[in-house]
Amino acid sequence: MVELLAPAGDLERLKIALKYGADAVYIGYKELSLRANATNFTYEEIIEAVNFAHKLGKKVYVTVNIVVHNNELSKIEENIRKLSEIGVDALIISDPSIFKYTKKYNIEIHLSTQASTMNFKAAEFYKNEGVKRIVLARECDRESIKDIIDKTHMDIETFIHGAMCAGISGRCVMSNVLTNRDANRGGCSQICRWDFDLLDENKKLLKGDKPFTFCSKDLSMIEYIKDMISIGIKSFKIEGRMRSSYYLATVVSIYRRVIDNCMKQNSNNVYTIEDKKALDNCANRDSICQFYNGVYDNTCSYYNGRVEHSNQDFLGVVLDYDNDTHLATIEERNYFKKGDIVEIFSPNKDIITVKLDKIYDEDNNLIEVVNHPLQVVKIYIDKKLEKDDMMRIKRIDK
Repeated sequence: MVELLAPAGDLERLKIALKYGADAVYIGYKELSLRANATNFTYEEIIEAVNFAHKLGKKVYVTVNIVVHNNELSKIEENIRKLSEIGVDALIISDPSIFKYTKKYNIEIHLSTQASTMNFKAAEFYKNEGVKRIVLARECDRESIKDIIDKTHMDIETFIHGAMCAGISGRCVMSNVLTNRDANRGGCSQICRWDFDLLDENKKLLKGDKPFTFCSKDLSMIEYIKDMISIGIKSFKIEGRMRSSYYLATVVSIYRRVIDNCMKQNSNNVYTIEDKKALDNCANRDSICQFYNGVYDNTCSYYNGRVEHSNQDFLGVVLDYDNDTHLATIEERNYFKKGDIVEIFSPNKDIITVKLDKIYDEDNNLIEVVNHPLQVVKIYIDKKLEKDDMMRIKRIDK
């Protein structure tokens, strides 16, 4: 069994991720996880999340991966006790001070990528400490991963999609120094994505065609999923607790289909060109396989500037569908108009392509353009849609 693990910044996104095919989600607990800018879950919301996931036969992992300071130790045990009582499936941790509490309350331990595990001896150490699964450092290549799996027989989790870090799995203090925001406490201000002036040995400004950065390109492993399954990786992790519902629906549904295809057929055609394009279009940076293939050079980062395009593909989400009138109620996310060719995708169904011939406002008046934030409209589609189906623009290759 291979697990697809998705992020969830709040309850809405948790439900979307599970609905679109994730086997498990990882969420933040307020004050006890990284990503301070994410919404994170209250205790009551975690109860609701666990109940929702377990009814679907799926899992919830809670990140408790902050670097713990002395004055926080007293509250750690109490919070872990509470999480154990509501039945969370595992805690994702990196600080060894938390181990004894997870053992005491019999919660499964997943070692965070923040621990930067890159060799089998380190994996053996954590295995002896009671760790059930290790989220390997993102800097591991294929042979390192296979070696760890072969020699330790541990459950191994690796990232397959999302943003990368210019530091060693987040171990960076540039944000602390320049903005007083702690990168290892969830407050990273992403200094690596800033533009910098370069000075020569005489501290004179070097003029280049573009500003200097050292920003990593994003990760995308769609081309390697079959190989990753073959070497024994047990869980495939998508990055992005601050990502949108549309991003989650797109990425989760595609990797769900790719993993299922890998598990049920011998063919190498486990994904399509359209899958790859959809992944590329829902992000705003280039995506590559990063360290996995053993080639890590100047092509893996942006050094001389970049252009990040704000994605406008996501047009709306389905709120309802009337079987009698064949009208779908859509809540708008980006501008669209009569005559546009759109795609509607959903869990467990083929993509529907349709030309928008009729658009109605909430008073059933025919309109030409939808351009107000969260505008609710109705469109005529002769195929049944479901709540939370997503509508995006159909990109036509020229």
